[in-house]
Amino acid sequence: MVGRGFFVALAALSSLVSAHPGEHHDRDVVKREMEIRGAIAENQMKEVRACEGSFDVEERRERAMARRAETVRKLRIERGINPDLPIVHRRNVQQFSSWASKSHDHTKENKYSLGSSVTDLFGANVSCTLTPGNADGPYFVQGEMIRKNVVENIKGVPVHLEMQFVDTTTCKPATNLLIDIWSCNPAGQYSGVQAQGQGGLQSTYLRGVQPTDKDGVVNFDTLFPGHYSGRATHEHIITHTGATILANGSYSGGHISHLSQFFYDQSLVDAVEKLAPYSSNTIPRTSNAQDQFTGYAATAAYDPFPEYILLGTSLSQGLFVWVEFGINPTSDYTQYAPPAAFYGANGGTHNANMNMGIVGTPPPNHG
Repeated sequence: MVGRGFFVALAALSSLVSAHPGEHHDRDVVKREMEIRGAIAENQMKEVRACEGSFDVEERRERAMARRAETVRKLRIERGINPDLPIVHRRNVQQFSSWASKSHDHTKENKYSLGSSVTDLFGANVSCTLTPGNADGPYFVQGEMIRKNVVENIKGVPVHLEMQFVDTTTCKPATNLLIDIWSCNPAGQYSGVQAQGQGGLQSTYLRGVQPTDKDGVVNFDTLFPGHYSGRATHEHIITHTGATILANGSYSGGHISHLSQFFYDQSLVDAVEKLAPYSSNTIPRTSNAQDQFTGYAATAAYDPFPEYILLGTSLSQGLFVWVEFGINPTSDYTQYAPPAAFYGANGGTHNANMNMGIVGTPPPNHG
């Protein structure tokens, strides 16, 4: 079991590796932190494996596969795509350590139709994708709106994101959570913060919160993230336990029980970056192999890369992305996620305790 000492160590390292503007990362420090968090994930995996074969787990998996197949069918119909088109299923299941020593373009393409066995298509990753807590970055905004569609007027590759959360202490769906996501736009800019070069306090694009349902599932309509200096393409996730949904469409209270980022197969990132408006972003790109924070994916115990399929025949028609997270809802990572801003009835308010690189030269990095 992972003891309290691990979390004490995380607290000591947190201020050094959270990718704040202007920060210079110490690779040795980052490596140590990822090893600590990796040990937590290893422990969670053991807990989940103990539940393998139980009726509840198998029933949940069957529901998940059927749900994902039906989601794809509905998305295709809604977007005017022939629901009978073959599905291009791209997946790389090798360990990141293997990826780093070889070409990253290991895309596997298999064509299925929705008439194919859903086990073949949507059962490929039904075991929990256990991600250790990763740096949340400095651009968390507390109090974001509860909404499914976070795109607003931003252009890019559409992504329908399904996330399923499993309580590793019970092996049951993690219900009554609020799931917070955010990512940068194709130009590499985050909304909701006043740091130089970002979207500003009144912007809200690509941010939102959803409650988990009885199966621990949330769905978002978002865009494929862009890129910026020093980081590989990624999506931020925070889970709130014990929060209260407010009448104004936001939330309050509770604690942060999980924080992490997930990443995309390098072949997919490379393909998206060739399309407009991503191709207009002239900031040097950072690959998965180069990013210091993807290093925690170097064992077979957890996988930070989600499953995905193309909804149509081209990326511009969008992706269906699904991922499962094993979490312990009683864990408390609140101290590791200080908000850069607060969103309320009158819009965003800067957190005066956060140095966002507002004055002076533009920040070279952000998380």
